[in-house]
Amino acid sequence: MKVLSLSDVVISRIYSPQVRALFGDVDLVLGCGDLPYYYLEFIESMLDVPTYFVRGNHAEVVEYSETGPHTHPHGTVDLHCKVVKQNGLLLGGIEGSIRYRRGPFQYSQSEMWFNVFQLVPQMIMNRLIHGRFLDIFVTHAPPWGIHDQPDLPHHGVKAFCWLLKVFQPAYHFHGHIHIYRPGTDTHTRYHKTEVINTFGHLVSNIDFESKLKDSADKMHIR
Repeated sequence: MKVLSLSDVVISRIYSPQVRALFGDVDLVLGCGDLPYYYLEFIESMLDVPTYFVRGNHAEVVEYSETGPHTHPHGTVDLHCKVVKQNGLLLGGIEGSIRYRRGPFQYSQSEMWFNVFQLVPQMIMNRLIHGRFLDIFVTHAPPWGIHDQPDLPHHGVKAFCWLLKVFQPAYHFHGHIHIYRPGTDTHTRYHKTEVINTFGHLVSNIDFESKLKDSADKMHIR
């Protein structure tokens, strides 16, 4: 499966008719925050593949354009505090960043714990039905101590580390941390999860067939 993940900046060659030629073979689009609604709408309409997103700390509650007010990107699915199933994959997400000023999509560490706990019953149900908790975790902010930075606006989220350790999704895609220098770590293994900073855009080839088969075998054994 080929996944196009995006965050934080609008890329001109993606927001153009070229997008279909460049990424027409992707199977899934993940928006990891701080992207205009019109940008995600355009990508979804041009590629015509399932598109999921979470909002970043700079997101607007209402985005105004020549077509009127928008409260979400048309044709996409908001993953915040939800777990969904897409073509056999189990996806969940959390929006926003750690609070550093007043804003609608900023949370304290305690509030982030509350957001994560809202996913727990859904993940436990996944385990009972599908044999695993979660495949892909989508957030704007990074986990605490992984790809984050020392200034408060770019602190990682402590509750995310707990979720990764306990529920073991195969992938965690995040944004928020801008990349300015070559050689910056953008892929980190944490327990059984590949944590990926998807600043700008990234195409990832992910193999879930063996994972799905293992889960099916375990459920059959039970």
